[in-house]
Amino acid sequence: MGNPFGNMGNLGGMMKQAKKMMEETKRIQDELGAERVEATSGGGVVKAVVTGMGEFLEIKIDPQAVDPEDVEMLEDLVTTAVREALTKSEELKTERLQAITGGLNLPGMF
Repeated sequence: MGNPFGNMGNLGGMMKQAKKMMEETKRIQDELGAERVEATSGGGVVKAVVTGMGEFLEIKIDPQAVDPEDVEMLEDLVTTAVREALTKSEELKTERLQAITGGLNLPGMF
């Protein structure tokens, strides 16, 4: 006579695995939230800082980048630095997530 619960034992193991993955995800999210990712533009005259979770923290602008006659260039430098910092942050999250999911793309994990 076989197991009267069929595959229910497998379900329990899968639930434990899912719980472990969720705990690991939370730990990684906490670590990413504490990490700082920086990007610069204009040879370093503009620096953007975000967390590993993509939360924008600060922007630093060297006074030499401020030219009242060319505000558009400063805007471009700021935009470039922020975009690059956010891209780096997303890449870091993806790398860390792949470490716990074995490369599976699981929507909603981050």
